Amino acid sequence: MNAEELIMISVDDHVVEPPGMFEAHIPERYRDQAPRVRTTKDGSDVWTFNGKTIPNIGLNAVAGRPKEEYGIEPTAFDEIRPGTYDIHERIKDMSAGGILASMNFPSFPGFSGRVFAATEDKDLALAVVRAYNDWHIDEWAGTYPGRIIPMALPVLWDAELCAEEVRRVAAKGCHSITFTENPATLGYPSFHNEYWDPLWRAVCDEDVVVSIHLGSSGQLSVTAPDAPIDVMITLQPMNVCQAAADLLWSRVIKKFPNIKFALSEGGTGWIPYFLDRLDRTYDMHHLWTGQDFGGKLPSEVFREHFLTCFISDPVGVQLRNLIGIDNIAWECDYPHSDSSWPNAPEELAEVAADVPDDDLNKITYQNAMRWYSFDPFVGGRTKDNGTVAALRAEVAGHDVSIRSYDKGRFQKQVGIEMGKLAEQATA
Repeated sequence: MNAEELIMISVDDHVVEPPGMFEAHIPERYRDQAPRVRTTKDGSDVWTFNGKTIPNIGLNAVAGRPKEEYGIEPTAFDEIRPGTYDIHERIKDMSAGGILASMNFPSFPGFSGRVFAATEDKDLALAVVRAYNDWHIDEWAGTYPGRIIPMALPVLWDAELCAEEVRRVAAKGCHSITFTENPATLGYPSFHNEYWDPLWRAVCDEDVVVSIHLGSSGQLSVTAPDAPIDVMITLQPMNVCQAAADLLWSRVIKKFPNIKFALSEGGTGWIPYFLDRLDRTYDMHHLWTGQDFGGKLPSEVFREHFLTCFISDPVGVQLRNLIGIDNIAWECDYPHSDSSWPNAPEELAEVAADVPDDDLNKITYQNAMRWYSFDPFVGGRTKDNGTVAALRAEVAGHDVSIRSYDKGRFQKQVGIEMGKLAEQATA
């Protein structure tokens, strides 16, 4: 299948939240306490909430920028593509990139909403979480039905309230909730604790996927304080691997047989070995550890409960049948630094050149539709006009060229860093 014939749904992209997003959704009594954007003296746009300042991290919004400008932080809204924060421009960027639909993880609240959860006033925290979810579902996703898979933030600090929020957003058509890869690192009970049972029960009842994004615990694999940042970036999928092992060996899957998890931005090439290791661990140790999957192998259980995804993963594509062809979805990761937007269809077509059409259709859109109970074919949208070629034709002329968005602060930052290196060299 060539690139223009693909139908593509991305299960992992990101939204840079726009200023004023809470205004129409936060209760009046909390309006003055809601998160808001301010501009600093150096021209950066930052979020402020609960006495804290949260910058827009450069790598979170580099779509359309030259690679030499990656890593700038923080950034201003006029230094990033409008498609990162404006839904109308986002849809144009999606279409220009051949993407029919997209699920968008949060940015400044943290991937699991931990910024809001850290608020001492839990009534305010709950109001902010609900306001965020209403904005995301009603405005961000609701403006263009069939283009954005709705996603909700969890109420991390209270499992009962979290279950209530799951049921509330499910009634609005939302079947994905983002969650931390390791609640224990955030000071909450672990996956092995019964504390979370109300949440697991709710997501099963409402057919909601628990979408776990790498880095959502607030921690990444760091080998040493002085290790190059390349080490951390390389090891990012290990966070997702750890979460998968934690959940699979936990009591959760045994007690809630209908629960569904998605491992977001973790890639897939590591999974065949991981599954092999699961089965060997079970074979060698279950008699004394007490693990029992009712006659099934752990690898079989994994395929029943976990959706995985990749951006460009030639090894994972080659080993797709060892992973489970019904368990793989595609992601673009717009507007992050790992994304290949706007040329993702061409990249995927090259990586999957030998993949049969039936398999490729599952990876590019069918699995996403099934797992997230999502239908992009609404309002006159069909498979014929949902292809890469058709979407691009709808926004012909939309500018997707690589260009600098820097206003001079990049050169200033380079000078500062060079000065630091010079000082270190002469010390």
